[in-house]
Amino acid sequence: MSSNPVWLALDVPRLDAAVELARKVKGHVGGLKLGLEFFCAHGHHGVHELARVGLPIFLDLKLHDIPNTVAGAMQSLHVLEPAIVTVHAAGGRAMMEDAKAAAGEHCRVVAVTVLTSLDERDLARTGVGGNARDQVLRLAELAQAAGLDGIVCSGQEVAAVHRQWKDGYFVVPGLRLADGPVGDQKRVVTPRSARDDGASVLVIGRPISRAENPVAAARAIEATL
Repeated sequence: MSSNPVWLALDVPRLDAAVELARKVKGHVGGLKLGLEFFCAHGHHGVHELARVGLPIFLDLKLHDIPNTVAGAMQSLHVLEPAIVTVHAAGGRAMMEDAKAAAGEHCRVVAVTVLTSLDERDLARTGVGGNARDQVLRLAELAQAAGLDGIVCSGQEVAAVHRQWKDGYFVVPGLRLADGPVGDQKRVVTPRSARDDGASVLVIGRPISRAENPVAAARAIEATL
């Protein structure tokens, strides 16, 4: 897997545009993150097309169902040979254990803890007490016990999780540049800050994909690390 921690979130709706963008920035990112919107629109075919670019693929599908269903879904992804697949930690220990058991040999399974679009008020409305950091630490402990490779959390929690789980694999989305807009994200930090705190993968989408010059934007982010 690439040593570059920056993985590009391909949040563009058209497959041809996604492939073109991936080819442009290939030398300045470590992998490609394909999310639910992309997968629902383009399926296995779209993933195969992006894989031809030659970068590792991160399928951010956030699987969350009964253990048997999630295991079956994970087995269906084998043919795509993803480097990383996400499940929801809220699915529980048995679901995470089955997801990891069903994953491909070289696939890291990481658990989504608290979405970066949520804050304390949002959590309270779903019945979760305490703050986001507390909930992330609880779910990280559960994911570690289930044998997963790591978790997804915001950059605001990654340092605390890293102290708790020394050899974990930590994916941090919701990253924005120091002078950039935060959009719909609520718990954001800069790529450098997240990396310094122990992030393994830095997921960056709009600051690159919507930049006037995506290659220059990717190079600028790479230079800050």
